[in-house]
Amino acid sequence: MSWWDRVLRWEDSHRFVVDLVGTLFVLLIGLTLNVNFLDGSSARAVPDLLVAFLLIAPLAWRRVRPAASAATVYSVALLQMLFVTPLMIPADFAVLVALYSVTVHGPRWAHRVAMVGALVGGVLLPITLVTWWNPPSAVATTIFVWSVAAAVWAFGLARRSRRETLEALVDRAAQLERERDQQAQIATAAERARIAREMHDIVAHSLTVMIAQADGGRYAASADPAAATRALGTIGETGRAALTDMRRLLGVLREGPPTPTGSIPVVAPPAGTAAALGTAVPAGGGPAAPTPSGPAVTPQPSVDDVPHLVEQVRASGLRVSLVRTGTPRHLPPGVGLTAFRITQEALTNVLKHAGPDPSVTVVMSWRPDALALEVSDDGRGASAGTDGLGHGLLGMRERAALFGGTVTAGPRPGGGYRVRAELPTGPAVAAPPSATSTLDAPPPAASSRQDDR
Repeated sequence: MSWWDRVLRWEDSHRFVVDLVGTLFVLLIGLTLNVNFLDGSSARAVPDLLVAFLLIAPLAWRRVRPAASAATVYSVALLQMLFVTPLMIPADFAVLVALYSVTVHGPRWAHRVAMVGALVGGVLLPITLVTWWNPPSAVATTIFVWSVAAAVWAFGLARRSRRETLEALVDRAAQLERERDQQAQIATAAERARIAREMHDIVAHSLTVMIAQADGGRYAASADPAAATRALGTIGETGRAALTDMRRLLGVLREGPPTPTGSIPVVAPPAGTAAALGTAVPAGGGPAAPTPSGPAVTPQPSVDDVPHLVEQVRASGLRVSLVRTGTPRHLPPGVGLTAFRITQEALTNVLKHAGPDPSVTVVMSWRPDALALEVSDDGRGASAGTDGLGHGLLGMRERAALFGGTVTAGPRPGGGYRVRAELPTGPAVAAPPSATSTLDAPPPAASSRQDDR
């Protein structure tokens, strides 16, 4: 901001002080000019000086009280024409200043009334200055007064329009700043909620599967060493997948590409463990997988990954089957991720709360305009324990609501628990060739039942 802008801002915030100082200066000049104009010998010198003072003094309020200031100046000028003197004095130019001030700073009705008053004054002034038998001089004086008043009024209207435009721009800029801050807060809250949902789904599901595998492997170690080996392999795969998802998720929180020192190293397992898991170890004894220099860029899960999810949960020892009906089709990434996360959270809840050896059924029903998901089990249902937080069900409902879907959860009649979600997908369209995979291929019939038990 330049020094001139600072001066203008200070002047605008101290209007009365500035106008008062200016009025005192004009009073000094005006009274001096009036004395010289009257030459100090006129018998009307004192009344004219009083009139000059009354005409100029109200200008101190020309911006803080523009309507009252203009009304006072106009009233004094009218009384002057009718009762004081038939002569014009230099202080009469205060009428034009009052007209300009009320036009720029006053309400609309005030400057319109002031202009009408100027037109009336233009008719009365020549009557007091010239005799009635000199109409050409009266007409010329009236036209001159009207022309000067119209020019001052037009200039004031232009100045008023510019001021209103600047004020509107300032208000608009302030409003945009407030909206920007509000949108930033909303976006931050939404991003935090999204990251919290992703963290919950990744950590909860992966840890639940790893705990189930560890418990099952410990119990089966003495009777079936091969089962314990498979359990360890599943734990390793689940942990690596969770680590990849966490790197990808946390990578968006960094401002720039992470350095190798900020990455999480992958330490090579002992030779015996690698052999038991069936993992190939390089000859130099290095890490089992190269350490990535940045966050993983694997695509987000989609509805096509639900069969793999079911296989992963089935490998943990849970009796789960997948039933698909209707014709599968391509879904937008957001809807596909939502369907996968809802199924993942529902299966995680089964592992945590359904009790020992439940039977689970995952049903995917493709409809013309929606995808219905249902995960039901015959476990403990309403009697299952809970941590009291309810973040899983809340996250599922939030995910579905983003796309206009719904999620309902509760005990089933006859025992067990059911989670049902419905996600609108719009009219059925054929999947693009680039997005088609073996999992996207429709079943032989338009409406079929495939049991992956």
